[in-house]
Amino acid sequence: MKRKLILGGFLAISLAGMSVLAGCSSSPDSTTDNGKAAEASQAGGTLTIARKADANNLDPQFITNIPSANYIYGKVYEGLLMTDKNMEYKPSLASEWKQVDDLTWEFKLRQGVKFHDGTPFTADAVKKTMERALDPKVNSPRASNFSMVKEVKVVDDYTVQFILSYPYAPILSILASTEGSILSPKAIAEQADKLSKNPIGTGPFKFQSWTPGQEMVLVKNDSYWGEIPKVDKVVYKVVPEDTTRVAMVESGEVQISDQLPVTELDRVKNSSSMTLARTEGLGVEYIGFNTKKKPFDDPRVRQAFSYAIEKDSIIKGVYNGVGSKAISALSPKMIGFNANLAEYTYNINKAKELLAEAGFPNGFKTSIVTDDRKERINLAEVVQSQLKGIGIDLEIKVMEYGAYLDITGKGEHNLFIGGWGNATGDADYNQYNVFHSSSHGSKGNLAFYTNAEVDKLIEDGRREKDVEKRKEIYAKVQDIEMKDSPLIPIRTIDHVAVTAKNVKGFSLSPIGYLMLNDVTVK
Repeated sequence: MKRKLILGGFLAISLAGMSVLAGCSSSPDSTTDNGKAAEASQAGGTLTIARKADANNLDPQFITNIPSANYIYGKVYEGLLMTDKNMEYKPSLASEWKQVDDLTWEFKLRQGVKFHDGTPFTADAVKKTMERALDPKVNSPRASNFSMVKEVKVVDDYTVQFILSYPYAPILSILASTEGSILSPKAIAEQADKLSKNPIGTGPFKFQSWTPGQEMVLVKNDSYWGEIPKVDKVVYKVVPEDTTRVAMVESGEVQISDQLPVTELDRVKNSSSMTLARTEGLGVEYIGFNTKKKPFDDPRVRQAFSYAIEKDSIIKGVYNGVGSKAISALSPKMIGFNANLAEYTYNINKAKELLAEAGFPNGFKTSIVTDDRKERINLAEVVQSQLKGIGIDLEIKVMEYGAYLDITGKGEHNLFIGGWGNATGDADYNQYNVFHSSSHGSKGNLAFYTNAEVDKLIEDGRREKDVEKRKEIYAKVQDIEMKDSPLIPIRTIDHVAVTAKNVKGFSLSPIGYLMLNDVTVK
């Protein structure tokens, strides 16, 4: 096997959703009663969690990856909406909402809520949060997520309206995601430059401390408006080595570790002291082409590769059965997924025929880049072996994640192994970032794919408020993408964590978020 190791950059984890119910309305939910609060207070104790990578920022308007958001979203910070385990919208800081017209959404805010710095939560906090997100001087990388917001109008202290510049169906999905976190107006005014290291929200946990590269500590918010957490403290420990994290759970040094690699699955299953936590995710892993580079500017070459890769053996051999075979860049759990796609079946003769038509009857030499996650290296090796069957001599280049992002963002690659999670649950999040021509490079379209019809359909999809019509739009765009084959979808991702046997009440969301409020440690 030919493999080239490139070092450099920093460790980060790619993004990895919820089902969108456009135009939905919700009625207020009640806060917890005193009995529940007392029960939570009595539970107590410290929950220690080993995590593969540290956060790189704690400011929601600057967080660009789910692992960083996972430290604080739903714990320290909250949005107007949230999603439950079925990825349906539920009230959070907004008790109810409605769509007034195509361009106006109105939210009734929960009363009696305070930020961790004592500032009351009102409509002014929502307005100032959105104004900061959109302020060019702030230069938030999440600003584009709210580019359709023309104005945030304060109707009264507990009523706010979002006035859009054009109809945008996924607005609720953005507000229910980490970038929709509401910030303290006092913190914005007095210490906005410190929010990257000192988050101040309204959530069930308060931020206490962070030693970058080592640990972060959250403590229970006894004044929380909702159900108070059952543990007193959460301690995150940064432990990059996979086997070490599992060993720490096994020995009782920590109680939870997420991002369990498939290579450790059997070890956990056979353990008397550990338990698996697993949920079907919304992310998809794929092999992509740089469509601006020859010979991958020819769709016949890309189609040939699609026919030459046998996915079932990859799911079983590389991923140990974790996840399922993907046929689209959208997960089947997401609204807009086209279940009727005519996928590429494994067909070596068809692959050779297409290569010959494209002028490569004897194949050619090329390279593929991947980050240094063991599973992706294994995937590259299997793909390398499978492509030999059509005369492709594939060199594997393994990089640290920062270097991988730099190379692929600049378009210096031929093929790449990548993935796109979904932090909002709406098809637009994948389609616009992964396939729209305005997203070339580091924004997400690492295939540098351009198709004017696809661009228009994606733009139509985000403006169409009718759910059924949106499904039709996304079904059509997936058909085109399948024929053009800028990517070869490989696997829909399952999120897997390991817990100690004495941990109860823990779960993972389909986004991969750690759900900690109900956790107890016996």
